[in-house]
Order: sequence, then C-alpha cells, then structure tokens
Amino acid sequence: MNDELSEKTLIVIIGPTASGKTAAAIQLAHHYKTDILSADSRQFYQEMSIGTAKPSKQELAAAKHFFINNLSITENYTAWDYEVQALELLNKLFDKHNYVILAGGSGLFIKAVCEGFDEFPDMRPGLKEKLNLEFEEKGIADLQQRLKIADPVYYEQVDLNNPQRLIRAIEVFESTGKPFSSFRKLNVNKRPFRVVKLGLNLPREKLYQQINYRVDEMVKNGLIEEVKSLLAYRHLNALNTVGYSELFNYFDEQIDLDRAIELIKQNTRRFAKRQITWFGRDKEIIWMRPDNKDLIAEMVSAIK
Repeated sequence: MNDELSEKTLIVIIGPTASGKTAAAIQLAHHYKTDILSADSRQFYQEMSIGTAKPSKQELAAAKHFFINNLSITENYTAWDYEVQALELLNKLFDKHNYVILAGGSGLFIKAVCEGFDEFPDMRPGLKEKLNLEFEEKGIADLQQRLKIADPVYYEQVDLNNPQRLIRAIEVFESTGKPFSSFRKLNVNKRPFRVVKLGLNLPREKLYQQINYRVDEMVKNGLIEEVKSLLAYRHLNALNTVGYSELFNYFDEQIDLDRAIELIKQNTRRFAKRQITWFGRDKEIIWMRPDNKDLIAEMVSAIK
C-alpha cells in the first residue's frame, strides 16, 4: 500500500439477512465511487443463486462486486482462505480508492477481514476423520448437542446447520481442552486501514415480514428448480444450509412442499436471530434503520 495508509477506510455494512445490506452497499459505492467485497459465505458459490439471495444482474452491474460467483460448491473454502484473499485484494483496491466496502451477514468472514484469527494449536491426529464418521452415523443433532456442552458461547453464534463448522469447534475443544470461542477473541491483528462498521436492522416483526416475503419471492423465482438441480451434490458442505436442506427433505418425500417452505421461513428467522446475537456483541457497530429515507447521508456522516 502507499503512504496514505492512515486515510484508507474499510466500510463494513453488517446486519441480519433481509435487512437491506445489498441496496445500501450499492448506494454507498456510488457515493464513494468504489467497489464492494461480499462477506456472505454462500454467495461465493456459482451454483447457488436464488436460495442465497445473490444481488441481481442489475445490482451486480450497478457496482463492482468481488467474492460473488467466485467458487464452485465442490471447492473447500474457509474463513482463513477468505482472510488471505480479501486482504490481498484490499491491498490493490486501496491503491485506487480511499474507501472500500465490505458487505454481508457472515460474522466469521467479517471478523476474518477486520481482525483475523489467532493461530490454533495442532489438532489431535485422526480426530477430524473420527468426528466426520460420527456425524454420518448419528446426524447433526448429536454434533449440536456436543457443541452446546463444550462451547455454549460459540453454540449461540455458529450456523447450527453447518456440520463442518460444528466439527471444527468440537475438534478444537477435544484437542486442546479449551472452547473454540476462547481462541477467537484473544488478539486483534492490527490492519493497515481504518474500519468503520455500520449495522442495519429493523424491528423484529418487520424483519420477519421481510424474510417471509423474500422466501416467497425465491420460490416464485425458481428456488425449487435450483435445489432440484443440485440433488446430486447435496452431500457437499456448501449445501448444508437453510433454503436447500429443507427442500432436499421435500424431494426425499419426508415433508410436503408447503411444510418445506414454512421451515425455510422459520429457519431463516432463527438464523437472523443468531446473526443479531453475534453482531450485538460488537460494540463498534453503529446501528441504523434501513428504511430511513436519509440512510446514505446518515452512513456518510458516521464514516467521517
């Protein structure tokens, strides 16, 4: 980076799903004439579009986005990978811009860019393979219960439908005797740019209405067909997520379609609640209402 490092600012737009982050990020990108990095861990995948609420073609054309459609569901990708790639990209973007935007709802990936991770000690050999086998035999509920006992803090933050995240946390606990969460908040790695975190949220009832409406729109726009096209890949980690898992159960004839759609809404609302809990612990976030007609002016004022 150049000598103006102290002037470089990463604007982080944070919030639960369906809170209006994409629209706000695009408007802010226009204001600062800059680019957007996505911090949504499911929008990385090319094959998953409708169920991940990716920005539309028009939205992607309205501002330059990175980390959308950059991976295949067959690729393994971690928050550590994202940290390395995002920091390399920011290094280049800050040569052209004083402001860059990071927008998304994946708390772990936002933490990766803003703070980084402490180094984990070596894991017990063979433990990950053992945990994966136990997951295949006993299912995700067993992992969830084990994590709840081992690390109640992380249990409240993690995507409970993501078995690999659960396995990773249990692996750390069983290898070290210390909860995964204790390794994730020791030291903040100093970044060569200023970070301003802007949070978007609505009153719960209104947010839940937005979520329900969004799910209905996804169904209208072809979500069922998208999930059907991915049935052969359902074992992959990327597809262990809300909006896909429920419809896989529908295709297995375990539940009917109406129930699957209702479960998507319910599980998305629960996911939003966990996001709010995660972000609520970060005292650096400046919270705003996305339905404020002067939102962009409010954001710009907070960034100065």
